Amino acid sequence: MSQSTISLTQHTVGRRKYSQVAMFVLFRIAAIINALALFIVIFFLIKNGWQAINWTFLTQSPIDSMTKGGILPCIIGTVYLSVGAMIVAFPLGIASAIYLNEYAKQGIALRTIRFGINNLAGVPSVVFGLFGLALFVTWMKLGVSILSGSLTLGFLTLPVIIGTAEEALRAVPDTYREASLGLGATKWQTIYRVVLPAALPSILTGGILALSRAAGETAAIMFTAAVFYTTRLPSSILDQVMALPYHIYVLATAGTEIEQTRHLQYGTALVLITLVLGMNLIAIIYRSKLRRNR
Repeated sequence: MSQSTISLTQHTVGRRKYSQVAMFVLFRIAAIINALALFIVIFFLIKNGWQAINWTFLTQSPIDSMTKGGILPCIIGTVYLSVGAMIVAFPLGIASAIYLNEYAKQGIALRTIRFGINNLAGVPSVVFGLFGLALFVTWMKLGVSILSGSLTLGFLTLPVIIGTAEEALRAVPDTYREASLGLGATKWQTIYRVVLPAALPSILTGGILALSRAAGETAAIMFTAAVFYTTRLPSSILDQVMALPYHIYVLATAGTEIEQTRHLQYGTALVLITLVLGMNLIAIIYRSKLRRNR
């Protein structure tokens, strides 16, 4: 090998190394900026909302035109809507991902379906809210209720779950499928007993993202599930509910004493973030347990 060839090779290797280092630095900076933004938001909410957090605030209903009292109906309503959305979206999303990845034939029809799913992921939540109002509230006559809101949020989060579940299934090595089929298992037995358990931890990642989005949505539930004010806790899935994100919106825009309830707005936002982080933490712990047991 000539000296010029060796120099050119060293130059190419050095340039690739510098490019790699530069990209790693860029990624670290992006991660630091995201973490810093989250820290600033949480610090701002704690600073302005900690005074509102007490036992009464967490266990009582709002009183005096929502200028006093607590947010218990909002907390319960948010939990019901989030869990209901996951009950609707999670099994349907996994089933859709299994069909798209394991059964559907490659072609223009499959590409069209995936294109539609990707487009649905970017549709504004207010559009889903109007869709839920027209279909579930009006046409199906479910009324403004937990069921209507859960179905709307379920359809809103469905594209996220389908996309992450399909990627998780695609990441499972084909050797797993071949070994199972070689031992005499049917295709469904292979999917159910081999592929799904291997992909489940990654599928739960999509579930965590979908749960976070469902818990924080306002536009999708203001037409289908949430009400301005109620002191009655829900007793069935056909009842109306208060919800934390909609309650924040009401206090900040339509309340009778907006400035007087400013600390309640920040306190409610702090509770919402804590609730979302808590539900995410439970899901993350369960996901980690599944990965350790693999």
